[in-house]
Amino acid sequence: MKTLLKNAREQKGFKTREVAQLLGIDQALISKFENGSRKPTKDQVIKLASLLEIDLETLMVTWLKEKIIYEIGQDDFALKAINLVRQEMENSSLAVKKSLSKNLSLLLEEIDILKAKLDQFRQFDSHRITQALELEYTFESNRIEGNTMTLRETDLVINEGLTISGKSMREHLEIINHQEAIAYIKHLTEKNTPLTEREVLAIHNLILRGINSEDAGRYRKVQVMIKGSSFLPPQPFLVSKEMEDFFIWHETNKKNLHPIVLAAELHERLVTIHPFIDGNGRTSRLAMNLILLQNGYVIANIKGDYENQMQYYNALETAQTKNNKEDFLLFIAQTEKESLERYLEIIGQ
Repeated sequence: MKTLLKNAREQKGFKTREVAQLLGIDQALISKFENGSRKPTKDQVIKLASLLEIDLETLMVTWLKEKIIYEIGQDDFALKAINLVRQEMENSSLAVKKSLSKNLSLLLEEIDILKAKLDQFRQFDSHRITQALELEYTFESNRIEGNTMTLRETDLVINEGLTISGKSMREHLEIINHQEAIAYIKHLTEKNTPLTEREVLAIHNLILRGINSEDAGRYRKVQVMIKGSSFLPPQPFLVSKEMEDFFIWHETNKKNLHPIVLAAELHERLVTIHPFIDGNGRTSRLAMNLILLQNGYVIANIKGDYENQMQYYNALETAQTKNNKEDFLLFIAQTEKESLERYLEIIGQ
């Protein structure tokens, strides 16, 4: 690995200082990677492959080989253990691949290439860019739920503290609350806080704060219908059990599924349970984006125009009524891809 990294860096004409700066890590680490005294993390391997234009598979296989040899050494039982691991991994990998369609697999590959590219240019992030994109997310997420504020009016409410004539107090609070909920999931991301019941209830509490204080942060106690769908959610007395199963599912699958698939399916499962009297859509999208942010992706901003709304609701209904999640997974993956492309375009990459 050390030879691969050094040769690639020299061929690109980079100094170790320049590589370190582009990756946002200490220069001494680059030198240690190249002399073999320190191994990069998996995330660093992906970034190095993209920056130095090394074939990712070649570099990753080399990294894993050296990692395995370092861990097991020359133990007498090492080869037998490796053969058993190989069989288990092949069976597990086959099961996962079978569960993903060719279209989704290709889309996920495209997304991860874009993410690797973005990771190289994180230093170009700015508060101004982030603020503008979060404003758009608040506008679109509320528009999906029927809020009539324009993007400009949303900006005035958030950044100027103005009230918009002819708009209801609820619409103002939906904007303010959603922006604060974004700040909250970013805080959870920075603290690397796992998604638990506490966090979901806290997100929902922020969404309904001042709008419906009695139900904010509490599971519903009455039956409701999902907007845009004929699917009937669980009976009220089953909500707590459904949510318990939901968190067990997340804990069981969070390391097995691709982060995009995990985030999308988490959203679909949560909105299908429909645990709250109101605010389920916003809460589900925020929980989904928390998973994406924690895995280094950007906010997937589902647009609130009629065409996108219909595609969004139809994909959800297919998942709920036909137990076929393909359309919804593809829709979320495509949304994330477009969000990544937009982000790279804004920072000039």
